[in-house]
Amino acid sequence: MRVPIRIRLYQPKDVEFVRTLFIRINRQLAPHHMRTQFDVYVRQALKDEIDRIPDYYSARAGSFWIAELGDGSRGVGMYGLEAYDDSSLEIRRMYVDPAFRRQGIARRLLVHAEQIGRAAQYRRLVLSTSEIQKAAFALYQSVGFSLTSTETVEAMSLKAVGGGLRRYHMEKLLR
Repeated sequence: MRVPIRIRLYQPKDVEFVRTLFIRINRQLAPHHMRTQFDVYVRQALKDEIDRIPDYYSARAGSFWIAELGDGSRGVGMYGLEAYDDSSLEIRRMYVDPAFRRQGIARRLLVHAEQIGRAAQYRRLVLSTSEIQKAAFALYQSVGFSLTSTETVEAMSLKAVGGGLRRYHMEKLLR
């Protein structure tokens, strides 16, 4: 059954929801042998991005979105958009609360991102995901994203944990 949601722009009151979901999901994703590396990655991402969403995304001609229950009682998902180049937006930090997965929320977030991109005259959406996010990779393919490249990432950045994980870069053309 699809839970009723609404998608709205991030507000300062969302900081704890975003922090908590980001930390929780990354702890769940962390392979046992990479837990320390994930902890370092999470701390850096909190400092440089998550704890300063308005500044981070506005500096990148972007926006950050919250999916909440239809009655506004709680957040259930999130994602960011930032300019990738003159014709592309990059989807970032797309997460859905595990208690609300398999209810179409991620698909609705992706449709929303497409609508934002089209309205702003962008020609494509890009994103990346890692080999440990198999369900996300399958979802992106199922909604029309195609694989553009694969890389093995050794160094940590705001977009990758590093540590030799394979990263998949994908795109979807906006028509």
